[in-house]
Amino acid sequence: MNKASVISIFVLLSSFFVSAQEMTSTKAPHKLIIQLASSDTLAWKGLMNNIRNLKAAWGDSVAIEVVVHGPGIGLLMKEKTNQMEKIIEFKSKGVAFMACENTLAERKISKESIIQEAGFVKSAVVELILKQEQGWSYIKSGF
Repeated sequence: MNKASVISIFVLLSSFFVSAQEMTSTKAPHKLIIQLASSDTLAWKGLMNNIRNLKAAWGDSVAIEVVVHGPGIGLLMKEKTNQMEKIIEFKSKGVAFMACENTLAERKISKESIIQEAGFVKSAVVELILKQEQGWSYIKSGF
């Protein structure tokens, strides 16, 4: 392989990694991923209070993603959540609520049972790791 070929491959790979990074980055200087794995409705309320306080302090300069899995999945279920108004309010302010597909499969919960305001990730734990590797701060909510 000649020098020009090696340089071309390097440039191509570099542009791929920059594009992938840009797709997952946000312009907000503060990026926070929150893990919720609790069925405790008081923990759900506490989570909403924390999000309210963060948005009041930092407004649009904070990106927040809530990843819900295990026993916490009820927060995002149509028939179980008691936080629907807050979820709608915070989604309109850019907060992402993500349901773990592994949890849904394990518990035999259909995607149709999840509120329309939520998105999905294949694995909550993988999402948490990826975001931290991208520089997001991590908080576990509802011990």
